[in-house]
Amino acid sequence: MIPPAFEYTRPTSVDEAVRALADAGEEAKVLAGGQSLLPLLRLRLAFPELVVDVGRIPELRGVREDGDALVIGALTTHHEVVHDPLVRAHAGLLAQATATVADPAVRHRGTLGGSLAHADPAGDLPAVALALDAELVVAGPGGRRTIPAREFFVDYLQSALAPDELLTEVRIPKRDGWGFHYEKFHPVAQSWAIVGVAALVRCADGSVAEARIGLTNMGATPLRATTAERELAGADGSAAVARAAEAAAEGTRPSQDLSASPEYRQHLARVLTRRAVLTATGMG
Repeated sequence: MIPPAFEYTRPTSVDEAVRALADAGEEAKVLAGGQSLLPLLRLRLAFPELVVDVGRIPELRGVREDGDALVIGALTTHHEVVHDPLVRAHAGLLAQATATVADPAVRHRGTLGGSLAHADPAGDLPAVALALDAELVVAGPGGRRTIPAREFFVDYLQSALAPDELLTEVRIPKRDGWGFHYEKFHPVAQSWAIVGVAALVRCADGSVAEARIGLTNMGATPLRATTAERELAGADGSAAVARAAEAAAEGTRPSQDLSASPEYRQHLARVLTRRAVLTATGMG
């Protein structure tokens, strides 16, 4: 299908982009890698009057250290995230999960910030951001503010970003020494996950000391499996992990569609949590 007509601007700085968004109000859309917006335009599911192309703003790219955190520019592509040595050393869960996003062509164009701002609960990276306790830095007419990932995703395809704000960077605490694994079930390699589980686990003296579990496609937003996280504390073997994983779907309200029923998704959440934690801890 042919997209509807729209105006186009390509700012060269964050301030210029914010001004363009503020002037257009709710009638503007941000174009980064285009892997989320362009399909919506082609299907006429989005009708912006203005598209703000931020792809030429250099300050939105790259990975750097800032004390105990990694700072990743919102325009950093999935391919760059997967292969960046700092991400692989200090946020291995993000690198591993990003390597499963779609296919190489999408990973070379799609961006970390675009994926998070799109706020699709079936996307892999929002649940990973939750598990990592990431913070998202956004710029608006009033300056910059930081939004914890747990507050960023507010509903299906809706984030805490205001219409005149731009996501500029993602801050991720370093988790050196933590085990991790991203496990997802999807019918074909390029498709969305029917369910995904992002597991981040710290072990001590042969048992789980602390766990963070992010769930993909188990509700209108990405979720943390908080009950399972509490049950995993002290788990000292595969049987204990399996018992704790039975709580992974507690409090979730997954959707029903052609791919799976809510009950099947809840079953998958329990199975995939067990697999992800066992792999992350080396108990499997």
